[in-house]
Amino acid sequence: MRTYFFLFLTLGFALVLHACTTKTERNSSATETSYFDQEPPGLIPEVFAPGIVSINGRYEGAISFSPDLDEIYFGAKNKDKETDIYFSKLEGNKWTPIKKAAFAKEKKDEEIHPFVSPNGKRIYFTAFSSDMSDTGIWYVSRLEHSWSNAVKLDLPTNDDLVFFPNQSKKGDLYYFNLSEMKTYYAAYSNGGFPEAKEVEIEPGFHHVFISPNEDYLVVNARNKENEGRNDNDLYVSFKEHDGTWAKPINLGDAVNTNVNEKSPSITPDGKYLFFGRDEEDGNANIYWVSTEIITELKTAYFKQ
Repeated sequence: MRTYFFLFLTLGFALVLHACTTKTERNSSATETSYFDQEPPGLIPEVFAPGIVSINGRYEGAISFSPDLDEIYFGAKNKDKETDIYFSKLEGNKWTPIKKAAFAKEKKDEEIHPFVSPNGKRIYFTAFSSDMSDTGIWYVSRLEHSWSNAVKLDLPTNDDLVFFPNQSKKGDLYYFNLSEMKTYYAAYSNGGFPEAKEVEIEPGFHHVFISPNEDYLVVNARNKENEGRNDNDLYVSFKEHDGTWAKPINLGDAVNTNVNEKSPSITPDGKYLFFGRDEEDGNANIYWVSTEIITELKTAYFKQ
């Protein structure tokens, strides 16, 4: 009897061990193939997927990943200087060739600033006419094997010039109103965004991106430390214990240069900061860097 009991326990342990090993292998495989098979950066920004996503001679903008890191969406200007959203998906252990998404199709001339919602069920983006007279936030919903037709988001002030949508894990939507030069957020409630409130942050900051846990904002603005410079830098604003936003802190020389840094985004796992940086030819590439650079600033800030 004891022999059978021992064999039963041994078999059970072996099955559990096999399941854990298999899960570890799957997670390891996912980690190895995430981020387009690129070697992760440290505290010094590096060009992301050079020659594949970041192509010299082209202007690339905001980038977004799906929650499982198996889809990538980014904006770029084509040879005709029109801006479109491009995408690729991880199928097996290989990324599919990059293609144009064309979410807005016949409804809008151009689209940019894609953001995959934290639950992966929507992609928000900015759609606009070629003369910029009609700019707003739109979205598509995930279907079984594709995306739905694009719909303009029911959102306060979305009839104004608003752009750069992004969400926290709990669903609050952040975006910028170009007409007012102000950032807003709309709390997610009952499947929608019934009310928008201004984000109380120092004037002059735009392209605001909320961290997944809403504990900090990455923003960009004209360099504020040197009046002789006209380029944009990236800053971080930490949420204070009372819920207010602290004065933005420059991310420093490791991230910022004497050209424009802009369009920041944080990956769903919170590990990397992505952003656009202008190149000498007037175009821009996408860079990424470890968010440890923000963690170090946060630690120093709250020790004060």
